Amino acid sequence: MKYMLLIHQGDAPTPDDPEAWGELSGEQQAAVYRGYQELNETPGVTPASERLQPPASATTVLVQDEKTLTTDGPFVSVKEALGGWLFFEADDLDAAIELASKVPAARMGGAVEIRPVVES
Repeated sequence: MKYMLLIHQGDAPTPDDPEAWGELSGEQQAAVYRGYQELNETPGVTPASERLQPPASATTVLVQDEKTLTTDGPFVSVKEALGGWLFFEADDLDAAIELASKVPAARMGGAVEIRPVVES
């Protein structure tokens, strides 16, 4: 089965927040980069090909009464904003959970949402 793993940054520090990222030691920063590289090299993983810009750069679109409305920023609070995603071809949900547990953001204040992909 194919799963989509949605990575929510939560409080996990990223290079997009130089102050929070700077609180990590060089070794911790390297471990985060290494962790994501290992995920991308996992058999069955199809990583996102591009990195998302920070949530503050988002534009949210709503349609009400047939009028298109836009607002600056994400639809959800920044803590809930999506930080990335990947696809994972796995035998079962347990394998997807095991992979999700290796996502650095999940260990640093974020979370990973797993959704099965509808197969046609």
